[in-house]
Amino acid sequence: MAAFPQSPHFMGLNRPIGAEYDLDNLVVEGEIPADVDGVFFRAVPDPAFPPKFDDDNVLSGDGMISAVRLQGGKASTSIRYVQTARHKAEVEVDRTRFGRYRNPFTDDADMAGVDRTVANTTPVWHAGRLLMTKEDGRPYQIDPQTLKTIGSYDFGGKLKSETVTAHVRIDPVTGEMFFYGYEADGPASTKVAYMIADKDGNLTSEQWFDVPYCSMMHDFTITENYALFPVYPTTCSLDRLKEGGDHWIHEMDLDSWLGVMPRYGDVSEIKWFKGGKGVSCYHMMGAFEDAEGNIHFDQCLSNVNAFPFIREASGIHIAPWDVKGALTRWTVNPKAPSGDVVENIVGPPGDFPVIPAAEQGRPYARGWMLTMNPEMRGPPVAGGPVGAMFNLLMRLDFTGASIQALALDPGMSFNEPVHVPSKTEDHEGWLVMIVDTQTGPDDFTHACWIVDAGNVGAGPVAKIAIPTRLRPQVHGWWVSSDQLAKAVA
Repeated sequence: MAAFPQSPHFMGLNRPIGAEYDLDNLVVEGEIPADVDGVFFRAVPDPAFPPKFDDDNVLSGDGMISAVRLQGGKASTSIRYVQTARHKAEVEVDRTRFGRYRNPFTDDADMAGVDRTVANTTPVWHAGRLLMTKEDGRPYQIDPQTLKTIGSYDFGGKLKSETVTAHVRIDPVTGEMFFYGYEADGPASTKVAYMIADKDGNLTSEQWFDVPYCSMMHDFTITENYALFPVYPTTCSLDRLKEGGDHWIHEMDLDSWLGVMPRYGDVSEIKWFKGGKGVSCYHMMGAFEDAEGNIHFDQCLSNVNAFPFIREASGIHIAPWDVKGALTRWTVNPKAPSGDVVENIVGPPGDFPVIPAAEQGRPYARGWMLTMNPEMRGPPVAGGPVGAMFNLLMRLDFTGASIQALALDPGMSFNEPVHVPSKTEDHEGWLVMIVDTQTGPDDFTHACWIVDAGNVGAGPVAKIAIPTRLRPQVHGWWVSSDQLAKAVA
């Protein structure tokens, strides 16, 4: 195409920007807390060139790694393209050479065999390395100081899987990284690779197993003793790909599943527990074991896939307000034979859940997530892959205390927050996030907000103005200055 399509994926907040920059001495309103000393890394899809097909979506955008540096009470920001093989191949000829979302059969013929991941979903920090991930390929390593791309990362040649998830889980006690890759040996495959890297980043285990069907497995969880692999009926067909079709369709008549195995066990030990038909989830708050040994798994579950472009490809034509969801808890007994999950609602609808990193895999008393204000005073800001941005930040208390909330004014939206721990005992830490404000049909201003995680209703304690247009991020990661210093050393 000669120009970007006039579709929601490329208009308004989703308008491509394609600019790399460094901005120093950002204006700070309020005061950056002493605890908040480090870098907020953000993954931002931003296509460098118009797509080959006018029905392309925002998730195909070239990956950009953004850093909002909050150090010594001062703020700066920078952004760079991830120099993937795909991005470099397109820059070489000044046009796109890759086709439909995650369909290599629609690429230019001379791109066969070229790594086509855009590395645009999650910046992951582990063992002093910064990796940019997307679940359709292997990660790319990034220099955290300069944001220069070091190259595709395969754990020193040990990695066998062709893919690595965008959502890893790091154990707060052992420092190990637990992760996986679905479609591990190619598109539409039912093979999943389950992997563990030790605290120093060495790949210590990679085991492969089959899932009930090829599924979009965007996220997973761990407990102290188990690894959990949820499977929802957003499926891929190799025949459909070869015909030039969509990678994903959602099948409302298929069951969902939760695979449970000892996290240091053998994949042959996986037990499959059955969930509801046609349900979907992109992100999990977490999972933990109770005193009786039961596993509780909290997820942002919906009655259908939340992405409009996947529903359209699936022939599912429902109004946005008919997409229903809730923070849903599945409970299973890992010692029992496989059976059905026990389902309970534990929170409102929403997405981008977060808990403190120190509570990963353990019981948590609180968590935070984004949702839509039930007392809407205007339409939500259009943007992101779902087409509408969130405008309410919630603090959920699982001990029975009331929910706290921070509602934005009309024309404003939240991007996913990251949690920053506090060095003060009994303080819940801080939430750092980008907030967008629409000032015209295609005009926006942006700021980085810092909110007291234990008192979100009080609003931001600091706002850092970012004097340039931003595209919505997918996910982010907080890295403290201490962690960065140790990595350099």
